[in-house]
Amino acid sequence: MIHFTYLASFAFFVAVAFGVFSAGSNRDKFLYGLKIFGQFMIVSLVLAWIFYFLPW
Repeated sequence: MIHFTYLASFAFFVAVAFGVFSAGSNRDKFLYGLKIFGQFMIVSLVLAWIFYFLPW
């Protein structure tokens, strides 16, 4: 569970940074940061499931 917490916190801080440094109004920045956070989480969880079924 600690890995998920690290993933969520990393995604949050990166999304905040991307949102702050993006161009546009405050609403656009917020929506962009929210989109980036969602993309980080979804892509990471999909990759985790793919790697789970790969034999190492």
